[in-house]
Amino acid sequence: MATHRNTRSAPRSKSHRAKQEKPTATQVTLPGSKRALLPNSRAAGPVDPSEIATLTVRTRSVGDVAALEKRVQQQSREPLAKRTYLTRAELAQGHGARAEDLDLVEQFAHQHNLIVAHRSAAERSIALRGTLGDLLSLFPANVQIYHHSTGTYRGRQGEIQIPKALDGIVTGVFGFDTRPKHRYTHVGPRAAGPGGGNGVASTEFAKRYNFPTTFGGKTLDGTGQTIAIIELGGGFRTSDLKIFFHEIGIAPPNVTAVSVDRTGNKPTTADSDDGEVMLDIEVAGAVAPQAKFAVYFAPNNGDQGFIDGISAAVHDSERNPGVISISWGGPESTTDQQGITAFHELFVVAAAVGITVCVASGDHGTADSDAADWDGKIHVDHPAVDDMVLGCGGTQIDNNGNDVVWNDGTPFDKSVPGGGGWASGGGISEIIAVPSYQANAKLPVSIDSGKPGRGVPDIAMSATNYYTRVDSSEGASGGTSAVAPLMSALVALLNQAKQKNVGFLNPTLYANASVVHDVTVGTNAITNTVKGYNAGPGWDACSGLGTPDGTAILGKL
Repeated sequence: MATHRNTRSAPRSKSHRAKQEKPTATQVTLPGSKRALLPNSRAAGPVDPSEIATLTVRTRSVGDVAALEKRVQQQSREPLAKRTYLTRAELAQGHGARAEDLDLVEQFAHQHNLIVAHRSAAERSIALRGTLGDLLSLFPANVQIYHHSTGTYRGRQGEIQIPKALDGIVTGVFGFDTRPKHRYTHVGPRAAGPGGGNGVASTEFAKRYNFPTTFGGKTLDGTGQTIAIIELGGGFRTSDLKIFFHEIGIAPPNVTAVSVDRTGNKPTTADSDDGEVMLDIEVAGAVAPQAKFAVYFAPNNGDQGFIDGISAAVHDSERNPGVISISWGGPESTTDQQGITAFHELFVVAAAVGITVCVASGDHGTADSDAADWDGKIHVDHPAVDDMVLGCGGTQIDNNGNDVVWNDGTPFDKSVPGGGGWASGGGISEIIAVPSYQANAKLPVSIDSGKPGRGVPDIAMSATNYYTRVDSSEGASGGTSAVAPLMSALVALLNQAKQKNVGFLNPTLYANASVVHDVTVGTNAITNTVKGYNAGPGWDACSGLGTPDGTAILGKL
């Protein structure tokens, strides 16, 4: 079920506030750190200054990130054979952190009784751990506890102050605000075995969208590839995976759980975040069973865990993933500018080393939140809306066998299970400009602001009727959460076929109309609740370019 998750229980109430110093002459404002609370948050009291917490501090690059992005954009328009990607060693050398910058952050940490929990020049990050009181002494900010429909969270308002000596060095401070991200999984009734109303294996959708099965006389099954999956909660059971793959007649893939920020594989029950994790593995694993799967488990504590999880995958030189699948996110308005920038820079370096990033576009149309949490405003999902990722929307198959925009036709209703209003996420960014590859796509303006911006999604595939097994429970599942791993599996097959990572795919897709099938019917407006965008000829803000033809894409690379 696509819901908000609360992975943090309410902390003990304290009668005193954590030390939150006012800015002094030795402090400056961290650019881009201004943040607002989640709508409808209710104050629950001060934070406990003795609570132990960790902040991730990101620092500037030794190189020019804008120049690196320009290089990636130019290269992505060239034939695949001519593209040259950076190695991770070259990336670290040319675009990592300065040692003296990290040393300076460490010096301030020492002065404020903090320990260094992690340091990586390649990732341009350093994690500082200590009491909230000491963390707030180093980085003053307005941080308190709040109640919300998603659960109790530690929230931050306004801007963060940093030591003046770190001005221009520190580009982001993450971890004060622990508001959770959404997962995008729509779960149907649970029953036994595949087929009928219980859904079908993702291999059926791979056939529908003409995924290539052979190339150069070799079977395409993901051999030699690694697919990274980012998870912000839940877990998987190997016993369930063995049964699932036996039932669909495919050998189970090699799956490794990778811990990020001390978070691990923690399966519980079928109605938990386990549904997201298992859907991701089972969808991609069925299509590319010989690929290796690295599942990066990070905490669902706001932007910090999300950024750290993606960074761990991008910079993993041991497992070396060629594609990353992300089925989590939230309204772009809930991430501050320092966060938008941090995510974007990670996606730029991912493209620079040849990694494709596939992200689900959301499951509640332009609300981008469920009925219980919607603030009544129009939203587009982040990070799907970042212009360096491949935004993945949803379709459903009508009675004539055609793909139309995924929309179950129900209004928002807090009194019904799941809250209703299931529809493909999509829209126009209020923050990110129209990228060059969308310049000729005839994007509409935002129905909210009337202004142009990056449009999402880029492509769409079926978001319904995927057979899954979760914690011994079996049945149909879906959502745009199924589309991101399905597209990631296609990318793994393309990488295997070409024996080279296809990398940033968006320019190729937008420049070749023959590699997609247009979706012209449907809307992502939620019935009687939220206005949305309608499908039509060409690109639209509910199904993107349409459904991909995997074999046709391979032919254009």
